[in-house]
Amino acid sequence: MNERVSSNGSNGNRPAAMRPALGPGGMRSPMGHGPMAMMKGESARDFKGTMRKLIAYLGPYRWLMLLVLFLAAASTVFQIFGPKILGNATTKLFEGLMGQISGSGAGVDFSAIGRILMTALVLYVFSAILGYLQGWIMTGIAIDITYRMRREIGEKVHRLPLRYFDGTTHGEVLSRLTNDVDTVNQTLGQSLSQIVSSAVTVVGVLAMMLSISWQMTLVALLVIPLTLGLVRLIVTRSQRYFRQQQDYLGHVNGHIEEMFAGQVEIKAFNAEARSIRTFRELNTILYNTAWKSQFLSGIMMPMMNFIGNLGYVGVVITGAYLTIRNLITVGDIQAFIQYVRSFNQPLMMLANISNVLQQTAAAAERVFEFLEEAEESPDPQPAIAIERARGHVEFRNVRFGYTPEKPVIRNFSAEIRPGQRVAIVGPTGAGKTTLVKLLMRFYDVDDGAILLDGHDIRHFRRADLRRQFGMVLQDTWLFNGTIMENIRYGRPEASDEEVIAAAQMAHADHFIRSLPGGYQMVLNEETTNISAGQKQLLTIARAFLADPPILILDEATSSVDTHTELLIQEAMRRLMHGRTSFVIAHRLSTIRDADWILVIREGDIVEQGTHETLLAQGGFYAELYNSQFAQVEAVEA
Repeated sequence: MNERVSSNGSNGNRPAAMRPALGPGGMRSPMGHGPMAMMKGESARDFKGTMRKLIAYLGPYRWLMLLVLFLAAASTVFQIFGPKILGNATTKLFEGLMGQISGSGAGVDFSAIGRILMTALVLYVFSAILGYLQGWIMTGIAIDITYRMRREIGEKVHRLPLRYFDGTTHGEVLSRLTNDVDTVNQTLGQSLSQIVSSAVTVVGVLAMMLSISWQMTLVALLVIPLTLGLVRLIVTRSQRYFRQQQDYLGHVNGHIEEMFAGQVEIKAFNAEARSIRTFRELNTILYNTAWKSQFLSGIMMPMMNFIGNLGYVGVVITGAYLTIRNLITVGDIQAFIQYVRSFNQPLMMLANISNVLQQTAAAAERVFEFLEEAEESPDPQPAIAIERARGHVEFRNVRFGYTPEKPVIRNFSAEIRPGQRVAIVGPTGAGKTTLVKLLMRFYDVDDGAILLDGHDIRHFRRADLRRQFGMVLQDTWLFNGTIMENIRYGRPEASDEEVIAAAQMAHADHFIRSLPGGYQMVLNEETTNISAGQKQLLTIARAFLADPPILILDEATSSVDTHTELLIQEAMRRLMHGRTSFVIAHRLSTIRDADWILVIREGDIVEQGTHETLLAQGGFYAELYNSQFAQVEAVEA
């Protein structure tokens, strides 16, 4: 909602802790995501498609990525020549020793060995420097991608319709913003450069091995099909578990967030055991999927080492045979064994990266799913602009349902003149609060139209439309900040004097000054350091400060005592003077002096008129009135 709208920020729904979460197929689980919210053994999702999206997402960094790839390749190439050069040193040393033993040589040429070792050292130093540079650049890219993803998710939250949040827990959204983005950041930085380094290492080492002995190279290559087969087998089995692990991490976070937010309700209804049971069920599934994914990724390295050792045995036997026949030197064997190790290591690294990429894809898929959620329909171009509305509101044959098959409002028509105080009454679930959501375009009507000053509200920019309204809802919303900042939320540019004047009109100034720090007192995160009635008074002061042409009061005095309620009603009458006002109330005693009363039943207006005329009709309104107010009078008498 636009900042100038004097809303308490609530969407009128139940708090997150008491709002059921969506399970499979849109079914609701009474305590968040139940253990069957996802079918066990869910098949792997679109790995290739997600990786294509991730590569496309890296588009702005393509030149830096190319530089990283070049540095990684250059670093690897320098490292590849090291064993061959060290092998030459070993050969020189071996030949010198054998010459001394046989008496046919001049001994060990330490100066030549020194030059060889210095050359190898220079190559390794250059390799290390290039590796450091590519790591430094890649880390910067990964951090920037993390920042960009979080920024886009944060912006996306404000473009999503309320319909999305009605079916998604807060913890689920937070999990994508934190856990999933962190996973992409951590795995992306290490996997991309390792893929290049490993690929260049495999190709370069293979070339060096062939230059030494094609026979030993052939023996070393025999283990590759076995290695690839093992990797394929493990990856296909582990991918679905990595996806489930990320999903259930979100479910657990969502449940925990709900339970923290709803501790009062949980304790009041003795629901601790149910909450713990649900957490254990979710945590058990998370444990099982995490255990399976980590076990499968964990056994890959030991299996690869075992296969690599088989290759070593074959290479050693072949090398010994070739040395006996004087086809290769001792230094070549030493260099080749190093190359075999270097050859197996990138293969094992690639196998490990395949698991890392599974985690990356699972996390990135959830991020992209969120970023691709359907947004609110775009504002019209050009849009109708009104500086300050007169307040003429008309509902024309409005039809709406949160789901198409279950309409909440079937055929609603009414006309409210500028400056009228209109009360909307009816039983719970009749559609009273839904009308307000439609009026402010939190939802769009399925059929019919809502007009403001003769214009369809869908022809306004949402920000311009909501700027015309001030809201005070039953569910108060205040944030962690000073009381002054919370009241000023209704109009950020207001001065301190204007804030204080608004608090005085809402009869909040007295209790604010009695608090430690007064207007500068900081409300805690859960706003538990003031009472429910005081919260309500602050949101009412916020509405005074915004000074909108149209007011919406949804059970605005439900949390205050009778004396304070009378004071607020007096102030409200002054505030509503000359403004179109919608008052939604279950307590009919609060709306007897309304200019017009709309009586809603099952989404339709069944009666309308003044308090006296509706009572005289003896219809549904009179039945509601007599069932609550008249009985209260009898009890008091």
